[in-house]
This record gives sequence, structure tokens and C-alpha cells, in this order.
Amino acid sequence: MVANNRMTSMVLWGPPGTGKTTIARLLAGVTDLHFELVSAVFSGVAELRKIFEGAKGRRAAGHGTLLFVDEIHRFNRAQQDGFLPYVEDGTVILVGATTENPSFELNGALLSRCQVFVLNRLDTQALETLIERAESDMGRTLPVTAEARAVICAMADGDGRYLLNLVEEIATLRPVSLLDAQGLLSQIQKRAPLYDKSQEGHYNLISALHKSLRGSDVDAALYWLARMLSGGEDPRYIARRLTRFAVEDIGMADPDALPQSLAAWEAYERIGSPEGELAIAQCVIYLATAPKSNAAYRAFTQAMGSARDSGSLSPPKHILNAPTALMKDLGYGDGYQYDHNTEEGFSGQNYFPDCMDREKFYSPTEQGLEADIAERLSLWDEIRRNTESS
Repeated sequence: MVANNRMTSMVLWGPPGTGKTTIARLLAGVTDLHFELVSAVFSGVAELRKIFEGAKGRRAAGHGTLLFVDEIHRFNRAQQDGFLPYVEDGTVILVGATTENPSFELNGALLSRCQVFVLNRLDTQALETLIERAESDMGRTLPVTAEARAVICAMADGDGRYLLNLVEEIATLRPVSLLDAQGLLSQIQKRAPLYDKSQEGHYNLISALHKSLRGSDVDAALYWLARMLSGGEDPRYIARRLTRFAVEDIGMADPDALPQSLAAWEAYERIGSPEGELAIAQCVIYLATAPKSNAAYRAFTQAMGSARDSGSLSPPKHILNAPTALMKDLGYGDGYQYDHNTEEGFSGQNYFPDCMDREKFYSPTEQGLEADIAERLSLWDEIRRNTESS
């Protein structure tokens, strides 16, 4: 794009410290575009109008403008719509930077006119390169051991900006000998993990926990639980999601999963943090190692669909109570068989509406307790078929 001088508007999406602003400045430099920078946190409509007017004048003189909007997702929908005419007619090349998923945070009309580039958190090799470049610029190496350098990279957590600030802080230290990992940590404050409880990171991590549980990977599930808790997530939210998992992904394969989840939730409510978090961890281990089945979830979903489609059909008269003589005369309760009085404890009667074909919603798996349930249902199906044919 740059080599062919065919710049288009774009969105740079990535976590903090991955070079979004730097990329925008480089683009403006190598394409000889006038660079305008605004922050959605501090800028308003009036400032944007001035920028657009200036861009119109430069365009008339044959010079383009690159408008870099930091935290573009913080502009509301109406403000984002204001960019459309200037992006469409080429008055500005828009480069928006966001830490949030643009699919959720940006107007579809604006997003469709931009190319999205995803910037990933910096890996250890990239962070090491930044340290080496900083040392070259300063003309000296950091007073730390190789082990401590690895700790610096780990603390940066993929954030290049944070890493460089940390390097500057460490460079001011004048220790008698090289700082090892423990000595380094005693000199600088440990960084809290990057985790926004209300934005995409919140949903990504709970998704990772849920899918690790579904995949019966107990160690990965514990890791994602720890990530959420260390990031400040409310343990009650995790307990609620674990309870949902128990009925959605385990169900009748192990009915004890639900009371286990509720017990862990109640234990946390009674004990509080941090002691009560162990009850949640125990629940995660139980759910991850339990047999899995979504048969109950699928059955309920199908039954809800059938109920919507079938309307207001009445139950068959033989299973209706007849507390009055009139209702008896109308056939209420006529022909009902009391299942406990049958030899098998199962009468095989029809309980669907008379004008509705029988449907099968619940198909148990061979996992856990559902294997026994499947055997019983098979026996009852045979009795039902024999009853219908006789």
C-alpha cells in the first residue's frame, strides 16, 4: 500500500503499547502526508471541524492529510458518522487506533470504509529487541542479570511502551552489583495484569475458561480462572458462569455438577476473598473432570422451538383432572392409567396433545449417568411401541 502510494483509511486494533501511534506517524512520514493527531478522549466536534476545514484547503492545494484518531472507539455513533463524508471523498486518510474490537465499537458504515489491521501483543523476542535498542541509545547496558532481563519482559506483558518506561526507571538505578530477579523486583513495583472487566478482555477470558472446561482441560481451566481473579474479576460472576456451565455442558451426565456449582458459589458468599476463591477453584476442577453432555441443553432448546410452533394446543383429556361432574361427562380423566399400578411402573400412554405427533427432544449420550438413562429410555420406548400396537 505504501510502496504504491495508494493509502486507504484504516483501523489499527491492538492492546496498549503495540505501536499504533508509531505506525501512524511512520505512514504520514513515508507518504508525505500532513499529520493530524487527535484523541477521542479529549477532542470534540469543534476541533474536528477545524481539522476537516484545514484538510479541505490542503487537498485543494494538492496535499493530503492523514488524520490519526487515538481511542477512536470512544467517539459515540453520531460523532463517528461525522467522519464518513470526509473519508469517502478523500479529504482525509483516517487512521483510527483502538484497543477494543472494532466490530462492536465502530459504526458499520465507517468500518466498511476502513481496512482493519490487527496488532498483537509483543512477544519476548520483540521486547528483547526493544531493550537492546534502548541500551544502544543510552550507550550502556542495564545493571541486571539475564534472569532479571527475562523478568522485565514478563512484567511488560507485551506492552512496548510500558517496557521502555521500565527500562528508563531501571537505568537510573546504580546498584553495587548486577540486580538479580529478586533484587529487581524489590526495586520496582510489579505490574498488574492487563484485564478490562467491562470490555473484550473480560469476554475473551471467560470464553477461554468455558471452552477449557468443555474440553476437560483442568490445568488450562485453572490457568484462565487464575488470570481472571488476578485481573480483579468479581468471583461471583465466575461462579454464575460455572453454574451455567454445569447445566449446559454437563447436565444429566453428572447431575451433581449443579449442586457442586451452587455450593461453591454459596461458600464464596459466606467466606469471601481470598479464602472463598478456593471453593471456586475446586468447582472448576470438578466441572473440568466431570463427564460432559449437552443433551439437556439441546432438548430444552428444541422443546422451546416446538412449543412456539405448536401454539396453544390443549393436553389430551385422559391426563386432565375432573373435579366436577361436568368435566367427567366431557371425558376429563377418562382412560388414564396410573403408572405405579402397572407391572413395569410405566404405562406407555401418550402425553402430547391429541393432534400433535410425538416428538423426541432428549437424546442422552453414553457419558456418565446418561448411559443408564439411555438404557431406561430405550426400554420405555419398546413398551410404548407395544402399547400403541396392541
